[in-house]
Amino acid sequence: MARPKVEITDAQWERIKPLLPKPKRRTGRPRADDRLTLEGIIWVLRSGARWRDMPEQYPSPSTCWRRLCQWEDEGVWEDIWRAFLTELDKQGLVDWDEFFADAAFVPAKKGGPESAQPSGAKVQSWWWWRAARVFLSEFAWTLPRRRR
Repeated sequence: MARPKVEITDAQWERIKPLLPKPKRRTGRPRADDRLTLEGIIWVLRSGARWRDMPEQYPSPSTCWRRLCQWEDEGVWEDIWRAFLTELDKQGLVDWDEFFADAAFVPAKKGGPESAQPSGAKVQSWWWWRAARVFLSEFAWTLPRRRR
């Protein structure tokens, strides 16, 4: 199997690898490689393609989707985000005066007509709240001086 285009560097992978949960010991089919699975997830998120349109170099779309959900439930994405944010801050590459955490600019994946009724059955995404919680827990805030 040919190695697909690398989405993450070796240095990034060495930083991410310890943050991933250890696989549970089980029998049956061998576990898909975590790095390839992560790169498959990144490929879908970057390209905006459907899961079923993933290139064959990556693990199956259902495996990538299942890991995405598992890692979300276990807070892995939050840990990765926190680790990289902390590292960038240590290097002085984050200007906290200009920092904001907002996902309002991300387009809807499937789009849809403007007149479509919102579905009451949709599950609310907690990503924004998790990101805000990490940001607020990591950094002390001072209130701005009151202007007259």
